[in-house]
Amino acid sequence: MLCPGCKHTDNRVIDSRLTESGLAIRRRRICLKCSRRFTTKERVEDELKLAVVKASGQRVPYNRDSVVGGIQRACAKLEITPDQVQALADKVEGDIFNGHEREISTEEIGRYVGKYLRRLSPVGYVRFMSVHRKFATVDQFVEEIREVRTRAAHESPDQQPLFEE
Repeated sequence: MLCPGCKHTDNRVIDSRLTESGLAIRRRRICLKCSRRFTTKERVEDELKLAVVKASGQRVPYNRDSVVGGIQRACAKLEITPDQVQALADKVEGDIFNGHEREISTEEIGRYVGKYLRRLSPVGYVRFMSVHRKFATVDQFVEEIREVRTRAAHESPDQQPLFEE
């Protein structure tokens, strides 16, 4: 592994953790030449061969960056940390890879994102769903907000948060 700073190949792993619901290993490394610390991820290639079926019928390879990007756009300027975004993407990938072998539709991916995003950030959820469901009228926004409020009112106050701070 090349150091991103000095391009030297000698480095040492100082920490390893499972991420992405166990589908990847995150490794913290230190360069033995310049002492720069950097992170790498190791993933099983077979898991990445899942095809995503778009609304047009086009099939494209699954790309985690697309999921993360959608979450980040929905949560722009909200108090959502990058770690929370990554954790949400991990949970979505856990559902995706545990329930589908070869193909998944963008609609199904959007449902998985919405399932977790609604609990993390109701505002981010409404933003995400407005794009995912292609809201065309203000009434669709109002109806979605009503639904979020109704669900929140029926959730017990002692329910565990999706992500710990």
